[in-house]
Amino acid sequence: MKTIQDPVHGYVEVDEKIIPVLDSPEVQRLRYVKQLGFSNLVYPGANHTRFEHSLGAMHLAGLMAKSLSLEPEQVLLVEISALLHDIGHGPYSHASEQLMEEYLHHSHQEIGEYVNAGYLNEALCDLDINPDDVCAMVEGREDSHLITGIIHGDLDVDRMDYLLRDAHYTGAPYGTVDAHRLIRNTTLGDGGLVLRENGISAAESLLIARTLMRPSVYFHHVSRIAETMVTYAALEHLEATKGKDIGELMRMNDAEFSIALSNSPSEEARRLIDLIYRRKLYKRAVYIGMDQVKYSTVQKFVELKDKKSIAEKVCKEAGLDRTDVLVDIPPFPSPMKIDVLVKNHNELVSLDELSPLIGTLNLTRKSEWRMGIYTSGENRKIVEQCAYDILNIERPTKQDKLFF
Repeated sequence: MKTIQDPVHGYVEVDEKIIPVLDSPEVQRLRYVKQLGFSNLVYPGANHTRFEHSLGAMHLAGLMAKSLSLEPEQVLLVEISALLHDIGHGPYSHASEQLMEEYLHHSHQEIGEYVNAGYLNEALCDLDINPDDVCAMVEGREDSHLITGIIHGDLDVDRMDYLLRDAHYTGAPYGTVDAHRLIRNTTLGDGGLVLRENGISAAESLLIARTLMRPSVYFHHVSRIAETMVTYAALEHLEATKGKDIGELMRMNDAEFSIALSNSPSEEARRLIDLIYRRKLYKRAVYIGMDQVKYSTVQKFVELKDKKSIAEKVCKEAGLDRTDVLVDIPPFPSPMKIDVLVKNHNELVSLDELSPLIGTLNLTRKSEWRMGIYTSGENRKIVEQCAYDILNIERPTKQDKLFF
């Protein structure tokens, strides 16, 4: 048994069988991929990596698997799946997710290309672990395993660890999660993982943490601006190289990716990555919620992923170059819903039937959504005026401006 000191969970024990997987190039690459992308531009301490998060998720997954009295081979599958669940992430984590989806047509959760060939495939086969089972666990395919909720679900160990870890490194006082209480009160039902009544308060605490961390950390406007800038830089680079190295680009770590963009044949890609390095970020010209823009209009933009088209229209109207305006339209937050086992009635009911807090949190998540249009400080006013006209946006009130 190998013991690793972790700043969040204390001593993390790693089964000797797992060491070859832990030492694989795919897992070791995560040491050089930041967990929170560009959040260190807001929180200087947020330099933790996907590697330590994966270790933490593996640790919690093992605890939950043993708490559920799973067979030893299932415990091993769960721990390895947790360790590997993030190997599909591109550089700067979620900052490159859009590129992966648009060019490679898959998300970071689809890790088949990593585990079905090469070193990892051999390591898994040596342990009698089916790589397809690992993929099913990471993708949350409940038709394959009732226990996929340990890795991929509303109360999974991934969320437990990243909330605790991100709060620890950012210093944000919102990520408090009683992971051990959640684990002790999780059980297996006919349809998968369910929560006992005694775990309701801990589940509510996790959902509150997710809701509060969203605007203050995960969707902080500075992080969103930097992520949008690097996405546009990568798009310019891919256009200049005709997209020939997108697969290689997504397998890079953060430093390699930044170097590639810094040496891009695209002048605009080089300019944008240089601005990020010097923290000369674009500013918010427009930063609005659903209440200020017609839902149908925004929904159309989200579905079509028409950010570049909107940016080009604003640039044309304002008389600016094409990368002088960047558009950021995050996905709409999905509603949180969790099944809870009510012992005294011996039936499954949704947590929102027992807790009015869930409805309030879902409304809060919707109200936190923001569409951003960013530009340099000197172009801010003209871009704001043009964007409001083109997108038919309601003018903000004085109260809105107080929070801008």
